Amino acid sequence: MHDEVTVHMRAPADEIWDLVADVRNTGRFSPETLDAEWLDGVTGPALGARFRGRVKRNGRGPTYWTLCRVTACEPGREFGFAVGTGTRTLNNWHYRFTPSGGGTDVTESFTLQDGVATRIYWTLAGWARRRTNVRGMTETLHRIRAVVEDAPA
Repeated sequence: MHDEVTVHMRAPADEIWDLVADVRNTGRFSPETLDAEWLDGVTGPALGARFRGRVKRNGRGPTYWTLCRVTACEPGREFGFAVGTGTRTLNNWHYRFTPSGGGTDVTESFTLQDGVATRIYWTLAGWARRRTNVRGMTETLHRIRAVVEDAPA
């Protein structure tokens, strides 16, 4: 109930982190998340900050809003958030930024919350969702790379 994708980018970790951690950029990169907005008067990333994202499931629909909470927020190193309903976390998304070869290896991952319902879902349809998530993470990271590698120095 976990997978990850890593893409090397010829850009400094701090620059990439700034793009990823500002969730208002999510719609530029994600094939499923159309846009996102900070909640509760928050204007930028901080541990515990809440935001909501508008998702178009599988890129086709239905379209709905999700409530998210920042769970990891270390500039240039990691950014993560939990997606849930009320007090229940359903999924965790995480980005790790590792300096490498004059650039940065960026790893995006997801981890579904363990539980009986999740195990049943993963057994019956998880293979399809995993494939969709891996494809989406790969597309997201390639879109981010295109922006940071084309950015003026």
